[in-house]
Amino acid sequence: KEHNIELRKIAIDKGWSLNEYGLTKGDKVIASRTEEDLYRALGLAWIPPELREGGQEIDAAATGSLPTLLETGDLRGFLHCHTSYSDGSNSVAELATGVAAAGYEWIGITDHSQSAAYAGGLSPDGLRRQAAEIAEVGAGMPGCRILHGVEADILADGQLDYEDDVLARLDFVIGSIHSRFNLSGPEMTARVLAALDNPYLTILGHPTGRLLLSRDAYAIDLEAVFAKAGARGVAIEINADPHRLDLDWRVLRSARAQGVMISIGADAHNLAGLGNVAYGVGIARKGWLGPADILNTRTAEGF
Repeated sequence: KEHNIELRKIAIDKGWSLNEYGLTKGDKVIASRTEEDLYRALGLAWIPPELREGGQEIDAAATGSLPTLLETGDLRGFLHCHTSYSDGSNSVAELATGVAAAGYEWIGITDHSQSAAYAGGLSPDGLRRQAAEIAEVGAGMPGCRILHGVEADILADGQLDYEDDVLARLDFVIGSIHSRFNLSGPEMTARVLAALDNPYLTILGHPTGRLLLSRDAYAIDLEAVFAKAGARGVAIEINADPHRLDLDWRVLRSARAQGVMISIGADAHNLAGLGNVAYGVGIARKGWLGPADILNTRTAEGF
């Protein structure tokens, strides 16, 4: 609505009328066939639908400074997925095969950590067994590299859910909060800031903890988190599970302005979870993000 109001203001300034049928001056139709025709007549570049919020997109379209938005095909790696080692329903081989068939070059396996007993979280020995299986499956899949990670719980004091010698064996680490959601804003912020100091943390997962229509985001100073993550080189996740969509699109530009790289995590617990990625791409696009802003557009080595 707000976007259309702004377009109508431009039309009125030109002595024209804009409604759902087209752009007109009296009985003369100026543009009605395509969106491109309409925007061009108003002196604007075509604006992708995700950006039509009545904000800065109008000025950007007038000055030729709209971003080149992320496309699903830009993603080379598939991040944040759970196997039958914890609470997923597919094996490492099944997930890797499905991801390769979907066109990805690499996959990052991240089962739950030991404190997540409710989700069958892995002990250090469990991680060793999984590492051996990943190496075996990966040897037979030269077209899709399998990276071994974990979704480690961020404990109440900000420590990650394993000793550093365990974390050091992994290719990467997602740190997420799965408990003690009722901490105060300063306490929760301090908890996350402490986690960001861990040298093995790669990605901060679903950073506000919200579950749409069932659990509000916990209190946290996101600007402080963005500043620390940017300084420490820790990426922050868009969790693409449609129950989460966390980060929210409204804060993505602020995160990037502070140097934060964004990852898109499917949070897949089965092969159907591959479809979650499209939601994450949509959120990234709505947040004005392009391929260079997204961690999983890199090669496995670049990641």
